[in-house]
Amino acid sequence: MTDVFSPAKRSEVMGRVKQKNTGPELKVRKALTRLGYRYRLHRRDLPGSPDVVFPGRKVALFVHGCFWHGHDCPRGARQPKANADYWTAKIARNRARDAEAQAALTAQGWRPLTVWECELRDTSALEARLKRELG
Repeated sequence: MTDVFSPAKRSEVMGRVKQKNTGPELKVRKALTRLGYRYRLHRRDLPGSPDVVFPGRKVALFVHGCFWHGHDCPRGARQPKANADYWTAKIARNRARDAEAQAALTAQGWRPLTVWECELRDTSALEARLKRELG
């Protein structure tokens, strides 16, 4: 099935999708604050512009939506029925961009971490993982 929007309209629609201060990101930030961690947000000078950055620990944390970034959980593995070619290509580009950003961060001596949207359901498990990863 072809896209129901023109390329210009599709660009406008996709441009309205929030990139900062999303619900999942706010949930992770609240957990980090509860645990007593101090952090910086959206460092544009780092590859991939991580959502949360711990400069002293050299840790860059990304909060990814399962669908948008192609996670292997049930929600992320779901294939859209409408405009499937567009979404398959888009998610593949997102995954490639994520891999490039993580490789570049690692090359610069940073440790990239990813928190997936599906991990946010269990707050205690999320907090335990954050404590373990951040030390």
